[in-house]
Amino acid sequence: MAKTVKTTSDKKELRKIFVLDTSVILYNHNAINEFDEHDVAIPITVLEELDDFKKGNTIKNYEAREFIRFLDNISGKTAITDWRKLNGASKGSFKVVMNEKSDLDAREIFDENKPDHRILNAAIKLKEENPDRKVILVSKDINLRLKAKAMNLQAEDFETGKVKNIEALYTGSSVIDMVNPEAIDKLYNDGFCSFEDLSLDEPVPNHYYILKSERASALAFMNPITHRIERVEKRSISRIMPRNAEQVFALHAILNPEVKLVTLQGVAGTGKTLLALAGAWEQRRNFKQIYLARPIVPLSNKDIGYLPGDVHEKINPYMEPLWDNLKFIQSQFGEQDNEFKRISDAIESEKLMITPLAYIRGRSISNVCFIVDEAQNLTPHEVKTIITRAGENTKIIFTGDIYQIDTPYLDSQSNGLSVLIDKIKHHSIYAHVRLEKGERSELANLANDLL
Repeated sequence: MAKTVKTTSDKKELRKIFVLDTSVILYNHNAINEFDEHDVAIPITVLEELDDFKKGNTIKNYEAREFIRFLDNISGKTAITDWRKLNGASKGSFKVVMNEKSDLDAREIFDENKPDHRILNAAIKLKEENPDRKVILVSKDINLRLKAKAMNLQAEDFETGKVKNIEALYTGSSVIDMVNPEAIDKLYNDGFCSFEDLSLDEPVPNHYYILKSERASALAFMNPITHRIERVEKRSISRIMPRNAEQVFALHAILNPEVKLVTLQGVAGTGKTLLALAGAWEQRRNFKQIYLARPIVPLSNKDIGYLPGDVHEKINPYMEPLWDNLKFIQSQFGEQDNEFKRISDAIESEKLMITPLAYIRGRSISNVCFIVDEAQNLTPHEVKTIITRAGENTKIIFTGDIYQIDTPYLDSQSNGLSVLIDKIKHHSIYAHVRLEKGERSELANLANDLL
């Protein structure tokens, strides 16, 4: 049978038209370049919404400004309401859609004239004008995608950068049963053993192991500097004793001076924040400051400016979980104890500082141990922005639960913590531990298991 050769016109017909909504641009300002040879359309309503986001210091404001600059650079002096070639030989074309009056009017169907419905109309109009081509609305907004499908319009999430198989996300540790007892004896006697002793192929740097034989067990990790399996010992810090193997691993990673980036993932009550704080405090002499930060996710998407009081009073409600953990560490000592006073003095002198992430952006972070709590509420770009601020002698610890997302348009696959764990694994200055056992209380464990 003769091989069918597609003509240029055939290939053009196969190209899809992707219509991007505002949420995609605010998630990734470079999204327009992520659709290979296919064409990309931007409804004029998206530009109107981006205009409202361009002022401010949040990551959304940054993404809006960058996309507006990008469009300005590639548009030149001519109109962008007709298809224009994107930069790059393999790229498709783009245009801004001005006509948002389709035969099937979303504003009438949903009885409201809102930006989402005008964006739907722009996509439907393109579908009416291009009956031979597949038109797809791309949105991070689940509800908008459902509305599009209700109107017989294909809709998809923006998949670029997502972790494909979240269930297989790197855990940072493994259990090995039926280990040769001599290997465990060697760990206890010499403090280390070889890969061959455990019948392992080349292990992942800073990967942790729970090793079990018929008569003994041991905790160990792969040291990328010595290139051998070394024993991990259980130890308490600030009178806080780890209660399970994963907590022992987490403290080891936090206290390891060769590891500059640590991620701790786990459900509520597994001790992520407490261990990070205790570990950072233990190393306070190695750093100029300890920063404790978390993203602010206001209720009803309102900015903290709506709250009463000065800036400290506004952010305090969002920082309470960090204060609670810090007070717990302090409570391990009596009020007359020197360690109790040292923590109070560190807070007063801002050696130990709790702050929202918005106050960190734009700064160069050197000689700092930087803890970012609730990192699952950050976008991948926000995580990258934080890490790229790191200067000399800086350690960054991200903690969070990838299944507890409070930020609109993020999910377990697209949030910054999941993407970070997936992309940075296997690097010698990085360690990750997934904490699985709740240690807060029997009641908290009951809620996690059954509710």
